Amino acid sequence: MADVLRIDLGSGVVTEEPLPRELTEQLIGAKGIGTHYLTREVGPEVAPLDPENKLIFCTGPISGTTMFGSNRYAVYFLSPLTGGYCECYSGGNVAPQFAKTGYKVVIVEGRAEKPVYLDISDKGAAIRPAADLWGLDAYEAEERLVEKSGSPKAQAVVIGPAGERLVRFACIENNKWHSAARGGPGAVMGSKRVKGLVFHGERPVEVARPDAFKALVKDMALRGKDDPGAAFYRRGGTVNMVRIMNGANGFPARYWTKGRLDDFEPLTVEYMREHFDTTDEVCPPCIMRCLKRNTVPEGMPHAGLTIEGPEYETIYAFGGLCEIVDFGEIMYLNDVCDRLGVDTMTAGNLCGLAIEASRRGLIDVKLDYGDAEGVARFLHMMIEREGVGDLFADGILRVEKELGLEGVAVHVKGMEPAGYEPRKFKGMGLTFMTAARGACHLRSTFYKPELAGMVEPEAHDRAKAELLVDWENRLTIMDTLVYCRFYRDMVQWPYITDVVNAAIGTDYSTEELQGIGARIVTMTHDYNVARGITHERLPAWITDKPLDDGSGIAAGREDFEELLHHYYDVREWGRPPAA
Repeated sequence: MADVLRIDLGSGVVTEEPLPRELTEQLIGAKGIGTHYLTREVGPEVAPLDPENKLIFCTGPISGTTMFGSNRYAVYFLSPLTGGYCECYSGGNVAPQFAKTGYKVVIVEGRAEKPVYLDISDKGAAIRPAADLWGLDAYEAEERLVEKSGSPKAQAVVIGPAGERLVRFACIENNKWHSAARGGPGAVMGSKRVKGLVFHGERPVEVARPDAFKALVKDMALRGKDDPGAAFYRRGGTVNMVRIMNGANGFPARYWTKGRLDDFEPLTVEYMREHFDTTDEVCPPCIMRCLKRNTVPEGMPHAGLTIEGPEYETIYAFGGLCEIVDFGEIMYLNDVCDRLGVDTMTAGNLCGLAIEASRRGLIDVKLDYGDAEGVARFLHMMIEREGVGDLFADGILRVEKELGLEGVAVHVKGMEPAGYEPRKFKGMGLTFMTAARGACHLRSTFYKPELAGMVEPEAHDRAKAELLVDWENRLTIMDTLVYCRFYRDMVQWPYITDVVNAAIGTDYSTEELQGIGARIVTMTHDYNVARGITHERLPAWITDKPLDDGSGIAAGREDFEELLHHYYDVREWGRPPAA
């Protein structure tokens, strides 16, 4: 069995290819190798919903092992939302079964004539009809697909109706509440008429130096017992961030005009644990237990609804930007997004923008801040492509153009930012500007060093750009392995260097690994440049307006221009293109 599986939906041909040893040595795993195939096989002439676009699913060298935080798979593709490079990662239980098929890379290309699903195991792969699955929501489709596999250990990734309708922020779902979400991978999958992939296998996963690897796992286990970051996630998961960011004037609210909510307590960890019968869940193998499963209690709207979540980013998008200060209502909106298969961050941002458009009389839908029922209706309108929802289903780039909202619509490269106010946290503003997939927080999670006092949040000097590049390079190596992002504080350069060497049998120094991380980041940047995506600025809505929350916090264009020039200089990319 080879490491690379290629599935051509047009011809129905399934082939296997070797993964050259030198490619593993040079690029390590998922992000490096997935980016390699994407940048070489999907050229600048390809449109995101063309059959020539590809979905490249990957595991990393630690996937399926006993290493804590090794529970994520990756997918690389040309984004229907931005038109550029995109990458997504999702946790849950898929990665171990994916790894046990024996394949490290699964390339899905072409377009099927009729709906299909892909059955992938250690015995090979098959393209099977899925007409009976088409139209099902993601929860039911996943359950049915696992049943069809005949394997009790099988794990599936699926799209919901949004992906079938080519909603450009449709995501790929697994284990109900886990999503490869940003940039529209579900729309690419829907364009190929693939309802899902199911993975099952028994092939053992091996690392190059088992004894050294085992010692590293033991070290992680020992450190994790008293690690404050692990304790933080065990207590409240990402919901902890609501109080932290709101207190720092960094919680985006009222569609990016405020950095805090006055009445935010109903969105906090304490309120969640008091009212929603919270239990702690885990993606094995893991020491964090960051997943919080909640149930809406009797007497509240949506009583009995149970989900894992909402996560901080969903709370900020619907609770902050749309000012829906109701935990149960946000759970309901989260459930709609997961069940029908859309990214909660883009969905919430677009609902917030729709509120602004409604208040300006630009759309014939009545929406306002705090209107949970109205936001829910508009969310369905987008997913079902009903009325003006059809416009918003095509993403923020089309919305701002057709409604004349250039400079108001908050995005970079067509992707909306995560829940970190860039006027306050300028390093996050810089990472929103420069991340290849658009305004992404996960490529560097630079809110952490800014919150921790490693660098001043409002600084805009070269030292900030240098630190961001170092974090981005290290987290890129994490994405080659693939590590859960929440392990970033426990996986510093010396440790991650040892993990890479033990996993793939190299003898890299930290400096050499830093160079590999930098090279992969540059690959993603160059891919966008080849497609003409060079505008890396925040909109005037951010740069020209101080926060309207009494704080007076502002960040002018000059500050971000200075940071951008420093970043390009540190990356050795020359001067950034003019705005």
